[in-house]
Amino acid sequence: MIEIERKFLVTSDAFKKEATSKTLIIQGFLNTHPERTVRVRVAGEKGILTVKGKSSEDGTTRFEWETEIPLKEAKKLLQLCEKGIIEKYRYEVPFAKTLFEIDEFLGDNEGLVMAEIELNEVNQTFKKPSWLGEEVTGDIKYYNSQISKNPFKNW
Repeated sequence: MIEIERKFLVTSDAFKKEATSKTLIIQGFLNTHPERTVRVRVAGEKGILTVKGKSSEDGTTRFEWETEIPLKEAKKLLQLCEKGIIEKYRYEVPFAKTLFEIDEFLGDNEGLVMAEIELNEVNQTFKKPSWLGEEVTGDIKYYNSQISKNPFKNW
């Protein structure tokens, strides 16, 4: 239940040629308190409810609990979310025995493309693909809960 994750900006769309899947995600937040966030997500034909705790000081680790919920219920919960629904395409890209998830944001966040990699250990090393740019792990403005309130178009 502890998520170890690092985030990076993406410098080109070269990752799209390597992607094994592309899913439309629509998500909103029922709660964006800094100590805990509660997210509702429609990912393709799945509904997902996620609770995340406060991030570590460096932003690499935090509590995460996630469960699949009926799609119909997820769509209803989206209607109760705080202002700022996020839409994005998520690409899964295997690279050097790891999996990168790349989010290409739409709407008010169009132009923002970020990659995430989940790790087994905080100090785990991994190979970086050529399209991986600046690391933004721990930079709160890149958290989806913050992007929903202050979209990329306003930066």
